Amino acid sequence: MITSNQTVISKFLLLGLPIPPEHQHLFYALFLAMYLTTVLGNLIIIFLILLDSHLHTPMYFFLSNLSFSDLCFSSVTMPKLLQNMQSQDPSIPYAGCLTQMYFFMIFGAMESFLLVVMAYDRYVAICFPLHYTTIMSPKLCVCLMVLCWVLTVLYSTLHTLLLTRLSFCESNVIPHFFCDISALLKLACSDIYINELMIFIVGGLVSVIPFLLIIVSYVRIVCSILKVSSARVIHKVFSTCGSHLTVVSLFYGTIIGVYLCPSANNSTVKETAMAMMYTVVTPMLNPFIYSLRNRDMKEALIRVICKKKISL
Repeated sequence: MITSNQTVISKFLLLGLPIPPEHQHLFYALFLAMYLTTVLGNLIIIFLILLDSHLHTPMYFFLSNLSFSDLCFSSVTMPKLLQNMQSQDPSIPYAGCLTQMYFFMIFGAMESFLLVVMAYDRYVAICFPLHYTTIMSPKLCVCLMVLCWVLTVLYSTLHTLLLTRLSFCESNVIPHFFCDISALLKLACSDIYINELMIFIVGGLVSVIPFLLIIVSYVRIVCSILKVSSARVIHKVFSTCGSHLTVVSLFYGTIIGVYLCPSANNSTVKETAMAMMYTVVTPMLNPFIYSLRNRDMKEALIRVICKKKISL
């Protein structure tokens, strides 16, 4: 960080969202409601799966981890955004900025890997139902989760260490609502070629390949269903797969657009809006798309409430 005849930056200023002052309170209430919905929805899923033994299956094991990841992913950025919208000092220390970026990448990559694992789980359940319990054994489920955590920590650590070698000396203003790696690289005085190369190579492995694997899994699922099922079942599967793929496309599409396919035409406002999609909207939608519409989750909620009433 230290260069000759240059001032070392010890903190950054987050400009936040380009919202007119007269609309600040309205958007603050909107984002607060979205964040509380994300927290409440994901916490309900986690506690239901923990408390109800009927949900102790591979699918709900992965769903609980997705909910935990969504909860943390949103909590890395939203509290700071809400604080800055009510504060006159939108600064964040250098160490705090790197910490926010580190955990943002951990839970962002974790979400990407979990969506792949969940798509594989559904593929096995629908295409190989007789062998599902054998293939998706508890040992395999734990191994998949450990692998996800190892890969995400390595991914985030790599980018964070590469960023710490850079100097920031000219400007400390980040035109974003969180410490995004692409925004930080634009402020660096050092050569960022290696950083950009690693974003393109490793980022492709974390986003493009998982997205393609999910698409392949759902195509195989649809093909399998079309061969043997009735019109009612086919309609239900298409409805479910369609909603899943909509959220998946929203998550991966915006990430790929921001990090892997940057364009000179991409304005700061456009990049910020795309970032809102995968940091705020997707974690809020996931509980409703994957879990809360599920009949098993509704029945589990009824059982937990009934047990609570009986105990009281």
